[in-house]
Amino acid sequence: MNSVRDNLSSSKSWTCITSGSYGEGLEMRGSDLDVMQVIKSINVNADKQPDFDPSITYLSMDTDDVKHGFTQLRLEYSRDQYIFECCEEHNGKHYFSSALYKENFLLCGDKDKQIHRFDVHGPCITDKKGVFDFALSLHCKTWISSAVNWITRSSSSWPSHNVKQSIINHGVLFVPIGVHGSPKEDLEWRVSFSVAEKLLINTFTHTQLMCYVLLKIILKDVIANDYECKDLLCSYFLKTIIFWISEELPSSVWKPDNLIHCFMRCFNRLVYCVEYSVCLHYFIPENNMFENKIEGRARDVLLNKLNTLHSYGWRCILFSDQISNFAVSMWNFPIEPFTFYVNDVKKIVESSMLYNANRFLAIYSELVIFNTGLLHNIRCHKFSLKHFYAYYISHRCKYIAQRLPLNGAIINNKYQYIQYKSCLSTLLTNVYHDAVSGWLMVASLFYKRKQYRTALHIIRYSISKCTPDKLYPGITMLDIHYQSLKLQTIDKKSVAYLLKFMFVDSIRLTVNSTLTPDELSIEGRNITHIIPSTAYAYFLSFLCHHHLNNVRQCRDSLEGLELVMAERYLIRN
Repeated sequence: MNSVRDNLSSSKSWTCITSGSYGEGLEMRGSDLDVMQVIKSINVNADKQPDFDPSITYLSMDTDDVKHGFTQLRLEYSRDQYIFECCEEHNGKHYFSSALYKENFLLCGDKDKQIHRFDVHGPCITDKKGVFDFALSLHCKTWISSAVNWITRSSSSWPSHNVKQSIINHGVLFVPIGVHGSPKEDLEWRVSFSVAEKLLINTFTHTQLMCYVLLKIILKDVIANDYECKDLLCSYFLKTIIFWISEELPSSVWKPDNLIHCFMRCFNRLVYCVEYSVCLHYFIPENNMFENKIEGRARDVLLNKLNTLHSYGWRCILFSDQISNFAVSMWNFPIEPFTFYVNDVKKIVESSMLYNANRFLAIYSELVIFNTGLLHNIRCHKFSLKHFYAYYISHRCKYIAQRLPLNGAIINNKYQYIQYKSCLSTLLTNVYHDAVSGWLMVASLFYKRKQYRTALHIIRYSISKCTPDKLYPGITMLDIHYQSLKLQTIDKKSVAYLLKFMFVDSIRLTVNSTLTPDELSIEGRNITHIIPSTAYAYFLSFLCHHHLNNVRQCRDSLEGLELVMAERYLIRN
């Protein structure tokens, strides 16, 4: 789903990459959504000069007097005024400023009003609500010389030759942040191996992944709870340690029977790194990431904490409430085949991260996503991915339909009919991402056209779909859901295909939507409305009966709405 969403978010101008723990396939307590947007109109050259394209801005690496793992980016060529506004001149050369790049993005194109929709968080731009971290990144298509030793360093079977080649072929990224306290901090960029790290983690055995997760849990739940240790370690250090040990040990060691042994080996290495204030970057070992960070009193406090935990052996993980309160699965053994399918469904409907990731698509053009999705769907040969592309195409159609000019100046009846048919066909495409909300949007169209009886027919059909076995965002799944998923008629369908039959999404009426009932536009205010589908069904039913003067049915609709809200029926908590 991350890959599909990344493809849909990308365009001719940029490439989107879901990174961080969530991008690696891990959703853990306290995780956030990290997205890298790689600008295609800027190329960074390492050694090899690319073919010249006048529409591209060319930068080159300048690593003189810069800490390993960082670089300055010298401007070689550009005809983009925005690029020059992000540069500073030193000794007759122009350098692309990481600080100015982030600052100019924060202005959102309105320098006079100074409208800030985001905050700076390290190399990232963070939205005001803290939903996601957004890193504006640059790409070097070739492997850089400072990391060339990594290619031949390992003589073990991990990573494999093919994985190494994929990493090398991708090149590296640069994110806008310098060395803290450096006199050139605002001009420096950090070399990022995010894509390489995702490819490496994709090769992990389940035991490797478990060791990584357990270390992260101890960090977040135990070490970070100590005020003096809170900001000393980060997940990236733990990932680096896992990479080093994975390179040292044969793949045969990383198996479930050795989980405790492997975990303790990783924990021992963490203690060693803190004790000697050394944590070497996996790709650029000359960069000691603990330098000027894990030292002095901070190091002593952290080391004491780690030694105390280490004295408990593997049982140190029980200091985390996630582990100590862990509920043992009640599945009967041996595990039935449908169990894995149910777990996939649980991940989707219970995932707050996925909910936010899907919302993240809203910042991109719905038409671009629609067209890109169609293109990928046609080219894709895997049916599971085709279903996900179809899911996202359907999901975005509800936004496209709401922008169609149904209520504008009427040119002629033929034009009005064309607009109506266009909106209707778009809304019918929208019904394929869940069982209810898409049909309620169709009902909204008929309501706006004063076809109340037709709207009521669709509303009754939608309400009939709101059965207790349905799924919705943030649900805690119950036995009735497991039994529904176990039915032979659906257990071989893809998860995305299943959502069409069992998922109930919310109604989202956008600002100035042509489908918003007039009764929701209080005092002429055009705002976004997010309404549970079950509540919206009874609300729209009431409006239709009101216009038809059906008094008793109006009362029934209000009672239905009151009951739905009181019971929070199919409503996200």
